[in-house]
Amino acid sequence: MRIIDVPIDKIYVPAAKRKDLDDAKVEALAEDILENGQQTPIYVRVGKNRYVLVEGMYRIAALKMLGETHAEGNIVQARKA
Repeated sequence: MRIIDVPIDKIYVPAAKRKDLDDAKVEALAEDILENGQQTPIYVRVGKNRYVLVEGMYRIAALKMLGETHAEGNIVQARKA
């Protein structure tokens, strides 16, 4: 898979993935990203004029906390039912 820069404002988070995040974990991850960069890409699939988050809610929250506009991500295929 090829890692691309995904605009954070173009990422849709499905309702099933929206949850209360542990602020302490988000802050710790933000500090780690600040020191070491984003080590693990998020996973998104292509939707209608946007990306749909598959994995990486905490990474997105940490990057937003840092004021970042893009996240490193991999595009995956939607699951077939």
